[in-house]
Amino acid sequence: MSDRHISQHFETLAIHAGNTADPLTGAVVPPIYQVSTYKQDGVGGLRGGYEYSRSANPTRTALEENLAALEGGRRGLAFASGLAAEDTLLRTLLSPGDHVVIPNDAYGGTFRLFAKVVTRWGVEWSVADTSDPAAVRAAITPKTKAVWVETPSNPLLGITDIAAVAQVAHSAGAKLVVDNTFATPYLQQPLSLGADVVVHSLTKYMGGHSDVVGGALIVSDQGLGEELAYHQNAMGAVAGPFDSWLVLRGTKTLAVRMDRHSENATKIADMLTRHARVTSVLYPGLPEHPGHEVAAKQMKAFGGMVSFRVEGGEEAAVEVCNRAKVFTLGESLGGVESLIEHPGRMTHASAAGSALEVPADLVRLSVGIENVDDLLADLQQALG
Repeated sequence: MSDRHISQHFETLAIHAGNTADPLTGAVVPPIYQVSTYKQDGVGGLRGGYEYSRSANPTRTALEENLAALEGGRRGLAFASGLAAEDTLLRTLLSPGDHVVIPNDAYGGTFRLFAKVVTRWGVEWSVADTSDPAAVRAAITPKTKAVWVETPSNPLLGITDIAAVAQVAHSAGAKLVVDNTFATPYLQQPLSLGADVVVHSLTKYMGGHSDVVGGALIVSDQGLGEELAYHQNAMGAVAGPFDSWLVLRGTKTLAVRMDRHSENATKIADMLTRHARVTSVLYPGLPEHPGHEVAAKQMKAFGGMVSFRVEGGEEAAVEVCNRAKVFTLGESLGGVESLIEHPGRMTHASAAGSALEVPADLVRLSVGIENVDDLLADLQQALG
């Protein structure tokens, strides 16, 4: 069920797009089609186009239709993880000898994929500050086939002007890929701003409950969507039916959750700016953030991720993480519960010693939807 048949309002799409009532029973929630193969009505006579669940599965189809509607795209594809989605995208777009521009503060797993995997395949890459369109332009070579952007970025909460960088990429004949995991389509829709591909770790806000691992690609161009679907099937790292069902459940409440995540994060960022032990707060909702004006232009709100630096260096930052009680010490993000981590030793350890190495005194928060007074009190005691 497409957005053209329901509504243009996000909250309605989130609940109804892809969620067609079961024709057999009338169940309002799509079933979990936990099946590998399908009876054919004669050789080549497929019911609804289904033959084998690597190629297509009705539960995954429902999720993919939902994702495409939420991002305003023509085709959505669901994968076993965010990195599986990224790997499929790169091997669809690129050939040995091609070049990609990546951000100077990319997610550690994305950096590892470029630095340790696609490099061995003969793909070249270089780093640029994607918050500066001129820096992106300077990093592009005649071999550049894609510009990769995270906005807000992980973990430094950098902001990229999607429309401006889309113009830079397209003028060079390259595609713009935007990782929209932190913002989600509720807060930001990169395809409408000129991006060619949106990437998600569905594990995070889209699932929203820390109980599923998944990834997605969404595109506006039908031809590119068909190419990606071919590689999705050929490579096989697809989302399973139960994982698809869990994410589809999560997207129904995305809007209300993101409102609360953003509200809580704004109050926490404000408190941290006034704390004596905090030397810097990274949150695009703060007027002093260098990307605040761009973020306000292209985002509905500023999201639930906050990073900050503490006096005393690395050991002090680690101590803050260990002292937290309501904030759970753990990797990942985007769940209803609040998480705290030390990126340098945890999620971004793979970037150590590179141009993407994060500050040792950095702490990253994934602000949940608990009562904000409890979260504020917990951080105050953790900071001492």
